[in-house]
Amino acid sequence: MYAEERQQSIADLVTQRGRLSVTELAEEYTVTTETVRRDLSSLERAGVIRRVHGGAVPASTLSVLEVTLNERDRENTEQKDRIARAALAFLPHSGGSVLLDAGTTTARLATHIPRDHRLTIVTNAVPIAARLAGLATIELRLLPGRVRSTTQAAVGADTVAALEVLRTDVAFIGTNGLSVGHGLSTPDHSEAAGKRVMVRGGHRVVVLTDSSKFGRESTVRFAEIGDIDVLITDSGIGSGLLNALRGRDIEVVVA
Repeated sequence: MYAEERQQSIADLVTQRGRLSVTELAEEYTVTTETVRRDLSSLERAGVIRRVHGGAVPASTLSVLEVTLNERDRENTEQKDRIARAALAFLPHSGGSVLLDAGTTTARLATHIPRDHRLTIVTNAVPIAARLAGLATIELRLLPGRVRSTTQAAVGADTVAALEVLRTDVAFIGTNGLSVGHGLSTPDHSEAAGKRVMVRGGHRVVVLTDSSKFGRESTVRFAEIGDIDVLITDSGIGSGLLNALRGRDIEVVVA
C-alpha cells in the first residue's frame, strides 16, 4: 500500500471509529509507530484529522472535543512554562488579589509564584489549590461547586454565585480556543459560565494560552476578544492575529 492510500484509509477509519491510537493504527496497517505519526501529521496538516495525545480524532469533533487534564498537561510543556514565567510580571503588588482559572498553564503559574509575595488567591481548580495550600504568604480561597473530573475545576451555580461578588486585581484565565471572530471559548457550558464571571470580576484580565489554541472555536464563547487586557503566549502566534489583537489595544506578550 502506497503512503497516500494508507493515509486515505487511516482518515476513513478514524472517521468511522471516532478515535484511534497510534499503536492500533500501526497494528492495523502493519507499519511502525513512527510511520503512523508521519501519516497523522500529514493528515492533520490537510485538516482531515486532529492529533491528540497518543492518537487521532476526526477534525469534525474539534468543537466538542475536550481532552483530560492529564493529557493536556503533557502537551506543549516548554511553551507553557515560558508563558507561566512571563505571567509573573503581571502579579499585583504584595497584598493584592489574584484569580487563577483552572488550566495546565495557570497551574504552572501557581508553582512559580514567589513564596515571599503575599497574595490572596482565589481559584476554582483543585490541583492549583493543592499546590498553594499551606503556604504562609498565600491566603487561599477555593471556590465551591461540583468538581468536573475532566478538568478538576469547580463549576455550577454555587461557583458562579461566589464569583459574582468577587473583584480581584488580576484574573489569569485559560481558554480552549481563541479566534478574532468567536472570541474565547470552551466546550463545556458550566465551565463557560464560571469563566464569564471571572472575566467580569478582574480589574485586569490576563489570558495565558499557547499558540495551539489559536483559530480553534469551541462550542461555548465566554468572552469577546475585547474583554481581555493582556495575552501571554508563545512564538507560534501568527502576524495576522498579533496585529489584530494589538489593533484592539490588547497587550500581547510573546514568551
